[in-house]
Amino acid sequence: MAIDSAHLKTSHTPSTRDFKNILTGALMVQGTTSDAGKSTLVAGLCRVFARKHIAVAPFKPQNMALNSAVTEDGGEIGRAQALQAIACYLKPHTDFNPVLLKPSSDTGAQVIIHGKALTTLEAKAFFGPESQGYKTLALTAVMQSYRRLQQQYSLVVIEGAGSPAEINLRQGDIANMGFAEVADCPVIIIADIDKGGVFAHLVGTLALLRESEQARVKGFVINRFRGDIGLLQPGIDWLESYTKKPVFGVLPYLHDLHLDAEDGLVESLNPSPSLTTNKLIVLVLVFPRISNHTDFDPLRLHPQVEFRYISVADQHKVFPDADLIILPGSKNVRADLLFMRQQGWDKAIFKHLRYGGKVIGICGGYQMLGQLIDDPHGVEDIAGSIKGLALLDINTELTTHKTLTQVSGYLQLEQQQVSFTGYEIHCGVSNFTHSDITHPIKIGTEATQFDGQVSQDNLIMGTYIHGLFDSPAACQLLLQWAGLAQAEAIDINHIREQQLNRLADVLETHLDLDKLTGVIS
Repeated sequence: MAIDSAHLKTSHTPSTRDFKNILTGALMVQGTTSDAGKSTLVAGLCRVFARKHIAVAPFKPQNMALNSAVTEDGGEIGRAQALQAIACYLKPHTDFNPVLLKPSSDTGAQVIIHGKALTTLEAKAFFGPESQGYKTLALTAVMQSYRRLQQQYSLVVIEGAGSPAEINLRQGDIANMGFAEVADCPVIIIADIDKGGVFAHLVGTLALLRESEQARVKGFVINRFRGDIGLLQPGIDWLESYTKKPVFGVLPYLHDLHLDAEDGLVESLNPSPSLTTNKLIVLVLVFPRISNHTDFDPLRLHPQVEFRYISVADQHKVFPDADLIILPGSKNVRADLLFMRQQGWDKAIFKHLRYGGKVIGICGGYQMLGQLIDDPHGVEDIAGSIKGLALLDINTELTTHKTLTQVSGYLQLEQQQVSFTGYEIHCGVSNFTHSDITHPIKIGTEATQFDGQVSQDNLIMGTYIHGLFDSPAACQLLLQWAGLAQAEAIDINHIREQQLNRLADVLETHLDLDKLTGVIS
């Protein structure tokens, strides 16, 4: 990926210490809670070290997330690890996240090991007394990947999951201290001060660890601080005195940091849609098992788009007027389609189309737009079938084989053709109910394969391709098709690079890197 050198400039003088020849080993970042900042800190550290020409790689032993990415070796990993790979100037690889759990219900999840889906298990098979068989298999895969990374890279920066202090999940842990003990790597713990109680979080987490695990913790990072650092200093002094462990730095609250989310939805910067806006109004439906919503990051950030997620919290409100409604991907298509009907969103979509609005379905959303979804093998849930919205001419059968592939080709709309890159990640096979189909997607340089469908009235489009909006020309054309005649191009990959370098600049300013790298080497 090309880097604009203008975005490598910093507002401070970087450390002159040369880490290249002396920094080897590993560092694990664990957190006091979910969303404490582990993924972001790992991404930032990866970019800091990569800019110093250190051969660094990211690693997360086990991730539970519905945002995923397709790797160059044809597998599937968590989106956060794909971002961290980019921070290292690397292409995503399955070794960066050897175990991925993708929830398909409140108690079940698909198990993906070394990039390939194995089975769907209930929660009790992952955690607690009944998990030993899974944990043995998973830990073997985890250590295989980790050892390969150690051989290929000088430094591995590791991300934990959730909190190491979840005492009910300690047995057979492979995501936090269980891994750190086996791999014998140092740990730092990050806590989010913006949520309050940061000292209780850090001291409490440390207190719930075993003695050997406490010794493995080399210090702390405090995240998302706003205000006068002088007012925080007495607390830092007390924490270091009480725990006998250093605080490596206090990171400021970074407003408008635009990086791929691991799992949680990130709202638009724009206010809620209104009838007075001159922007294109785009609504994305939030299903309980929505997946790969990072597809819409370019729309969230687009200056000409008024973007909004519609969730169950909006069910008692009037469905907003919009130019474009998007049905996103789903990890449980039939259940999410039923949910959509329960909210009355299907009726809102039909009304939207009667008034000339546009609709896009991506992956699971594409399947929902069809005639029928059949799951004869119980791939996503109990075996069965459900009628689709009958807006496109496809029937879908969910299969045990999962399509995982990076694709490139051409998008054809409005008598224009532009190139794109993206990826497919789905278990369904969709067949057209007749041959007179308009395909918006040509795949490959020879354009010998086709994907998706555009309705005869040109109001509805469906595709299996994720990441279409990431390609500037494709995003521009899709917005023109949706009604934004003078749509500007937006390059999310360029924005991502800017943000990674901005994050790295902040870490170099606010972390004691000499002290931190001292615990690594």
